[in-house]
Amino acid sequence: MANPISATIDFEREGLQHGFLQIPHSSNDSAWGSIMLPISYASNGDGPGAILTGANHGDEYEGPIALQHLANNIDIDKIRGRVVIVPMMNYPAFQAATRVSPIDQLNMNRIFPGDASGSVTRLIADYITRRLLPMCDYVLDIHSGGKTLEFLPFAAYHRLENKAQQAACEAAAQAFAAPYYLSLIEIDAGGMYDTQAETMGKVFVSTELGGGGSSTPATVAIGKRGVHNFLVHAGILDDSPQRPERPAVKLDMQQANAYLFARHNGLLEPCAGLGDAVQAGDLVARVYNGERTGEAPVEYHAAGNGIIMGRHFPSLIKIGDFMNVIARIVQE
Repeated sequence: MANPISATIDFEREGLQHGFLQIPHSSNDSAWGSIMLPISYASNGDGPGAILTGANHGDEYEGPIALQHLANNIDIDKIRGRVVIVPMMNYPAFQAATRVSPIDQLNMNRIFPGDASGSVTRLIADYITRRLLPMCDYVLDIHSGGKTLEFLPFAAYHRLENKAQQAACEAAAQAFAAPYYLSLIEIDAGGMYDTQAETMGKVFVSTELGGGGSSTPATVAIGKRGVHNFLVHAGILDDSPQRPERPAVKLDMQQANAYLFARHNGLLEPCAGLGDAVQAGDLVARVYNGERTGEAPVEYHAAGNGIIMGRHFPSLIKIGDFMNVIARIVQE
C-alpha cells in the first residue's frame, strides 16, 4: 500500500530546501486537515547521505534545538552528498510536550518499520523506513532523557552481528564527541528506529544528552557540536571537526546488572549522583513511603562497580520504574 504522506520539497533537486511532510489527518478540529511535519533537505553533488532526527520522543529537546540550528546555518557549498534534517520526528508528541503521540498514544521508537495503512505515528515510521532511510548511509537520532530520565551526555552504538558495521557505528559515535560514548544495551530493542536502520545496513548513532524534560546550554552545545562532527566524519560536511575540552570517555554497560529498577512506590532519595563512582554494595538510593511517616525507607544498593550513568527523574517513583543505570569506565 502506498503511504499517503507527501513531501513539499523535491528530493531530486539540489540545493537547500525547507518544507513539510504533509500527513493527512481528519480530526474534530480539521475535517480535511493535515499534520505538517517540518523537514529540511540539503543536496550538493555526489556523496554519501545522512538523516538527522530529533524528538523521536516529544519531550526531548537537545535534538530539535541542534537540528533547527543546523537547518538555519548549513552552508550548502560545504556539503558533498545529501542531508535530511527532521528536527521534530514525532511532531504531534513534540507539540504536546509528551513522550508518545497524543493522537494514537504510540511510542515512535517502538513501532518501526511502521505501517502505510496505520495511524499517524505508524505512517511517519513507514515513510521514514521506505522513503528516507534508503536515501542515506548515516543515521543520527538525538535523544535525551525526557521528563522521566536524566543521563550523563553520551553517544551510543550497538553490538551487531556484522562487526564491520559495528566498528563503523562505534567510530561515528566516538566522532560525535559527547563527553561519553558506549555500546548501549537496550531493555527492549524490538520496533526501535535504531534496529530498523541497523537492519538496513546503516551506520547508526543514538544519544542521550540530558533529561528532565528540558535542556541546558551545556547539553545543547554538545548536540550542536555532535551534529557538526557527525557530518564531518561521514564525509558529507567539508570542514574540520570541533574538538571538546577533553576526549570522550568510553563506557561499558554490564549487561547482567547495569539497570536498577524500583520495587516500591514512593519518594526517591538519590544517594549517588550522575557521574559518581560506586562499588558493588554501595547505597545508591532510598525510597520512602509517600503515604505515612515513621516507616523506614527501603534502601537500594549497586549490583556492580562503575559510575552512575542515568537516573530516574523526578523524585516520585513507582514500582517498575527505572531508577539507575551503572556503567564501567573502559578508557579515559
